[in-house]
Amino acid sequence: MDFSQRSTEPELMDTQCADYQDYARCLADLEQVNKITLTHRPVLAWLAEQTKGLTSFSLLDVACGHGDLLRRIDAFARRRGLAARLEGIDLNPWSTEAARAATPDSDIIFRTGNVFDFEPEQRFDFIVSSQFLHHLTDEDVTRFILWQEAHADRGWFIADLHRHWFPYYGFGVLATAARWHRLIRYDGRVSIARAFKADELRHQLEAAGVQANVAWHMPFRLCVSRTRVQE
Repeated sequence: MDFSQRSTEPELMDTQCADYQDYARCLADLEQVNKITLTHRPVLAWLAEQTKGLTSFSLLDVACGHGDLLRRIDAFARRRGLAARLEGIDLNPWSTEAARAATPDSDIIFRTGNVFDFEPEQRFDFIVSSQFLHHLTDEDVTRFILWQEAHADRGWFIADLHRHWFPYYGFGVLATAARWHRLIRYDGRVSIARAFKADELRHQLEAAGVQANVAWHMPFRLCVSRTRVQE
């Protein structure tokens, strides 16, 4: 396997699931992946810093999937006594259905749509995404950075994977041992192969003309954070 450049191999979950129930099983397993691999920890740590001194905030999660990150953020806000307007958007309507089913009795709004076509009625303080960036072409990464710049008042945070041989092969062992859905086992390694290295993300920011921080987080995560200066 060559890790010198991004793979263009497609992931299969959105096209190869037999039906909604099969897709929902994939999402449930993916939530377990996120829990075991500490996927949401960098987002929550960044948000804790960004919300200091606030009494409320609004946030959009792009490519929200099963909604597990938004549920974690909702719990985070409740623990701190913060009023939070939380929304998620995902391209796959089955994701929206599954996220709503997994989040009963909640004020979180889940939408179906392409983020590049989404013009929210109210701007968001924060925009976050988790494991979304590697799905995009290089051109659309630049486009997404600029979309966030245009729609986030206080800042945005991208959490994604680090393209590296260790997580690529390690995930295969973990996924097999955990007996996750066959598409999760397959797509997990493809996702890592499609992901970025730090210099590549810095190049994307330079292309977009945006200054933001690129940081590595355990285990093998690359995150991009942008804080807008408040006047």
